[in-house]
Amino acid sequence: MVFKDKQVISTVHGADPRKLSEVVKRLAAEADSHGSGGFGETSAANPGWLGASLPRGYDDVTDQVDVRGLDLLNSDSSLGDARTLFNRSKPSALVSGREHTDLGGSERRIDWVESDTDEQLMLYIPFQSTLRVHTLQITSLPPKNTDQEADDAPVRPKTIHLYTNRAHVLGFEEAEDLVATQTIALQPQDWDGATSTAKIELRFVKFQKVSSLVLFVSDGYGEGEKVRIDRVKIIGEKGEKRELGKLEKIGDEAGE
Repeated sequence: MVFKDKQVISTVHGADPRKLSEVVKRLAAEADSHGSGGFGETSAANPGWLGASLPRGYDDVTDQVDVRGLDLLNSDSSLGDARTLFNRSKPSALVSGREHTDLGGSERRIDWVESDTDEQLMLYIPFQSTLRVHTLQITSLPPKNTDQEADDAPVRPKTIHLYTNRAHVLGFEEAEDLVATQTIALQPQDWDGATSTAKIELRFVKFQKVSSLVLFVSDGYGEGEKVRIDRVKIIGEKGEKRELGKLEKIGDEAGE
């Protein structure tokens, strides 16, 4: 028996070389055409699902995220964690065509993050190497049809503040007192209708030697008090490998 997504998709009875060969060829063709979305695996040749096209001359460098150092503040602990955001597979809401409003479903796959007490999220992203970051891709798939009250229904991020080369995650009050490297105000038209992904082009000159990134979502669209994010992709160029555990802030005065 051949399983996919916990379901039997093909059965071969007995030792039939011809049928076994057909099954293997079909699976190989599916893997080639759908990449990681079919089996949840990736390779160097196929780095995984992307919600938007890549800018010319730049690559998906999300594999440079140091997942061991990720930190996420004010997230709902009953849902996904920081690592969920960098899952290379296609978001489950796009795969199934449902937004998973059935909280009792035994097959419910939680692969997104939502804020907890209000619409703010603070994400700390350290990198394994120094990057030149050109673009961020943010995917957000709040449910379209829900019985939740307006205040409880998750919404998409609206205002995002970015801070580079911090040694650790920022507190919310601390972030509000700092000048962001860049602030992005997303508009409804920025979200792709098919993939629910916003492609955020950065001021490239300010993101040339990035060893860490803090992403602060300060508010969301609509009346909802919870923000939902399904995926974050980092697009740019890889630089020199850094020695993990020795992250330094670039541009600060000595003694600060």
